[in-house]
Amino acid sequence: MPQKVTINRISLSAFRNYSAATLALDGRHVVLTGENGSGKTNLLEAISFLSPGRGLRRAVYADVNQQGAETGFSIFAEVDGMDGPVAIGTGLAPGDIASRRVRINGTDAKTADELLDHLRILWLTPAMDGLFTGPAADRRRFLDRLVLSLDPTHGRRAADFERAMKMRNKLLEDGRYDPDWMRGIEKQMAGLGVAMAIARSELLSLLTHLGDRGEIGAAFPAADLALSGFLDEAQGFPALDLEDRYAGMLEEGRYRDQAAGRTLDGPHRADLIVTHRQKAIEASLCSTGEQKALLTGLVLSHAQLTANMTGAAPILLLDEIGAHFDAARRAALFDLIGHIGGQAFMTGTDRHLFESLGGRAQAFTVAHGTIYGANDR
Repeated sequence: MPQKVTINRISLSAFRNYSAATLALDGRHVVLTGENGSGKTNLLEAISFLSPGRGLRRAVYADVNQQGAETGFSIFAEVDGMDGPVAIGTGLAPGDIASRRVRINGTDAKTADELLDHLRILWLTPAMDGLFTGPAADRRRFLDRLVLSLDPTHGRRAADFERAMKMRNKLLEDGRYDPDWMRGIEKQMAGLGVAMAIARSELLSLLTHLGDRGEIGAAFPAADLALSGFLDEAQGFPALDLEDRYAGMLEEGRYRDQAAGRTLDGPHRADLIVTHRQKAIEASLCSTGEQKALLTGLVLSHAQLTANMTGAAPILLLDEIGAHFDAARRAALFDLIGHIGGQAFMTGTDRHLFESLGGRAQAFTVAHGTIYGANDR
């Protein structure tokens, strides 16, 4: 069994519609019910800030801050983590609304990536329901977060690639550049871009083989996963050969990219292709219910893969998870979450959606930015 990572206490202040709130937990799953707009998703978003990035809504930090608050938002959590008990704090630094500070056991972290040493957090929200029919950028972002949970260096590679690409675009826009300098930038882009593509491809291969096995494959449809739009025909070639090929593509495409005002070849142009295996049709052509089931199975498979590869089950944030499933599939879902071995935070408007959890979860009610225990109201 993987190690169970749990959040035992979380406090927030000046966060969205919460002036202040504290939730004491006992390691079981957590169910949050209440009317729409009460603050359920806001609480999940606060928990998602215990991982690198801008949370499950990808929010601008100034928008997260409670309106009218005199201080910046803060989040504090006591966690039984991958490396033992840990206290994690994050929030806006005084006078800075553009970035957030992370403190681990009272010490400033050099980067938010240090959070990945203690816990991994995955989420599924209604905003992701359009993943298969929306723009490719959304699927790339989704895929890169899946990679990041297994490979903490992936985020830095992606950021460095973006920085190098912006430099190349600026040089092309200016129209004058030193060829050797440009080749150096393109070589850097090639190394980073190919590493990103390989990491993505390896993850998809692992997920494809895991998704149709065991309990997950029995409860949710299996998905075949592939990448398109960047070095499609080069799978299986040595990385150095791919880097040379991509560097050559960049050099040959300078005039075209200069005219377009952007770099047209690279991992930033790739797309995630998801196919319903049993029906042999792309997910974008499936019904809304089938798309929801495919996405849920994919997230659960990734949670299982994370547990297998890191030795610790991830925290799951499942927003409005029961709304589109019947009672049998909800029961199967809750059993799968228990099988994966992590702590899950689930929201819904109606408590009866979670009846099959029984005593496996703590139940809370959320209303107007206040959290009530089962016996408080």
